[in-house]
Amino acid sequence: MSVYARLEDHRLDPAAELDELTRVAGGDGAVVTFVGLARDTAHGGQQVEKLVLERHPHLTTASLEQIASHGAARFKVSHVRVVHRCGDIRPGEAIVFAGASAVHRREAFEAVDYLMDRLKTEAVFWKREEGPSGSSWIEPTEKDYADRGRWE
Repeated sequence: MSVYARLEDHRLDPAAELDELTRVAGGDGAVVTFVGLARDTAHGGQQVEKLVLERHPHLTTASLEQIASHGAARFKVSHVRVVHRCGDIRPGEAIVFAGASAVHRREAFEAVDYLMDRLKTEAVFWKREEGPSGSSWIEPTEKDYADRGRWE
């Protein structure tokens, strides 16, 4: 089994991350991935020119590693891969890659769903959207916490 978590300061390449996960998956029968993209519209309908993800040099990486490790331990998966952007992200660019490989598909699907619910609510980032009407900080929503609560 392998667990891989990385904080990425530059453009995230989901195809390269999938290639690496598929390479290590070996004899597994399933590889499941999720790629989150920056939106061009905020929840209130305002235009977003960029998403800014500020990080803590140690705590952010540690939070990604912990979430990935917990996902690997909780599900019957062979490999977990989490890569999360930080810094300035333009609409349409990838923010996060979460993937898992397993002998069977169900475990891989559940692991990736779990990873995303935890990343959305627990990864240590300070997020804000910037656009023509100014900037606003983003916090997880009640729905985000309810989604994460499914796993408790």
